[in-house]
Order: sequence, then structure tokens, then C-alpha cells
Amino acid sequence: MTLPVTESLLYRLGWDDGWEAAFADHRAAGLDPARVAIQHRGAYDLLAERGEVRASAANRLVQNDELPAVGDWVGIDPVGGRIEAVLPRRTSISRKEVWNAVREQTLAANVDVAFLVQALPLDFNIRRLERYLAMAWESGAQPVVLLTKTDLVDDLAPFLAETESVTLGACPIHAVSARTGAGLEEMGRWFAGNRTAVLLGSSGVGKSTIVNALVGEELLATQEVREDDHRGRHTTSHRELILLPGGGVVLDTPGIRELQLWDADLEQAFGDVEELARRCRFSDCAHDQEPGCAVREALEDGSLSRERWDSYSKLQRELEAIEAKRNHLLRLERVREYKIRARQNRPKKKR
Repeated sequence: MTLPVTESLLYRLGWDDGWEAAFADHRAAGLDPARVAIQHRGAYDLLAERGEVRASAANRLVQNDELPAVGDWVGIDPVGGRIEAVLPRRTSISRKEVWNAVREQTLAANVDVAFLVQALPLDFNIRRLERYLAMAWESGAQPVVLLTKTDLVDDLAPFLAETESVTLGACPIHAVSARTGAGLEEMGRWFAGNRTAVLLGSSGVGKSTIVNALVGEELLATQEVREDDHRGRHTTSHRELILLPGGGVVLDTPGIRELQLWDADLEQAFGDVEELARRCRFSDCAHDQEPGCAVREALEDGSLSRERWDSYSKLQRELEAIEAKRNHLLRLERVREYKIRARQNRPKKKR
């Protein structure tokens, strides 16, 4: 007998009435809902009402470049074992593919909370955190800064103060230690209501160790910490969605060596800088030599640090470059389509 949705495995994975309504037509077509747990080359591990399922994507999805990502809700053919549909995403955490300047790579789909992980003391990097915050705010998920390995530092206050200088009170900050258990209970509250959270950070910052602590067993492989820099050796090789015992889902990810933005919410991540820019005398102020430039005044009096301004400017240039490349390719595609239509509409010569 099928369990009511409030008692089912799907519900613990984050299924709700909204997803059920979005899936109605697919259910009428005989498809079953499932969530993508692991993406392999050419196949997916799914979590469905009947348990774990291995499935491939239908050719139509491949040809239309509509392949699912980890965290996606999909419709599967219970007979053929194929993914036939992907539900529209509520949130999407993406970056630019490392080797392709105009292609988006989805790191996690349908995530409620994005834990931005920095290990203390040596992995702590405020400029990298700004980049993660810009990506997370754009995704639609709630960013939460997670400072790990707090047992390795004697004084948390300087790290918390520097973090607060870039979160601007809009983003919660949690300090945790998987070794001592400090802060884990507070972190676990983010999964209430069967929410989904992803762990994002560099290699060796303790993401898999945190997952094991949340699950209550050694589910993911970890390795010994190096004595010279207190970093764990990288072990996670793929993104994996893991169901927690009390409901809710955590998504573990490989360490991100280079976070190249696909899109970003600079207004949210750099609200202080954007507010200064709005105070400039001229709306098109380049913040260089213009009179009445609030940004330049803030840099001169020290209320805005040069490092934060340089970080903002760098991210802004990156986004502008990506947008320019996208627009260039779009223009080329439109020219190509115009030529195809012109050839098709050309009158045929009479023989």
C-alpha cells in the first residue's frame, strides 16, 4: 500500500504539495517521482518511493540539453527505467565550467540552504568567501557560513568579526567542530522540515566529516589530517545527496579548486559597496576621478577597505566578460539561423 505523502520516503527527501502539483501531469502519464542522488557518466542513482534506482536519461533530454543534476526531481518510467522528465528547479547553484567560458555547470539543484565551509585556521579566506556568497545569493538558497575545525583555534572572535564584515548581518554564521561535536546540534536545525542543504568549500575542510557526524556513522570516506596545515586529504570525488536519519537531505560535494562564477548577486553580497555607488553624484560614475564619488571618499577615509573594493571590481569584471561572450555567441547563433531560413525560403530554380 502506498504511504501518504506525509509519511513517505519522498516527503523525507523534501517532497511536498508544491512538487506534487508540479508532477501531476507526469503522474497521469504513468511516471514515478524520484530525486537524483548521484550523477554518473551516462547514468544516475535515484531515490524513489521504492528505494534506490539506477536510471539513464531519455534521448530527448540528452538532445535538448535538459539533463538533470544532483538534487533534481525527475519522472521515471517504472518499466523502462528511464528518466523521462525533469521538474523545474526552485533553486540552482551554478558555476561557469572550468574549460568552457559560456557553459553553465549546475553544482546542486533544489537546495534550501548553502553551507559555505571554511576550515580554521589556515583555510580561512575572506576574499574566497565573498565569491561564494555572491554565488549563493544568486542561487535562491539561504547562505550560511560554516566555520569548521574550531577546536584548532584558541580564539574564535577575530574570525567571526572578519566574517561578519562581509556577511553584513544578512547571513547566519555557525562555528562547529566535528571532533568535539560543538555547534553540530545548532547546525542540524537547518534541516528541520525536511530541507535540503549543500556543503560547498575547498578540499580538505571537513565536509565529509561533518556529513558523517550528521548521519551518525562513517558513511563517507575520510582520511587523516596533515600535520603541517591541519587539512584533510581530498576524498569526495562526486556530488552525493544523502538522506539524514530524522529527515532532510545533505548534499556533499568535492572540493572546489576554482570557483568561476556563472552569475552572481553582487547587490546582496556587496550591499555596502552598492549603497555607496548609489550615493555618487553621477549615476554613471566610474569611481575614478569623478567629483562627488562616494566610493572614492569611502576608500580615502577607510570606511571601505581597498581589498573589498578590489574584490567587488574583480567579480564585476568577470560577470561582464561572461555576459559579453554569451551575447557574442547568441549573435552568431542568430546569424546562423537567419542563413538557414534564408536558404529554406529561397525560390527554387525552374529546370
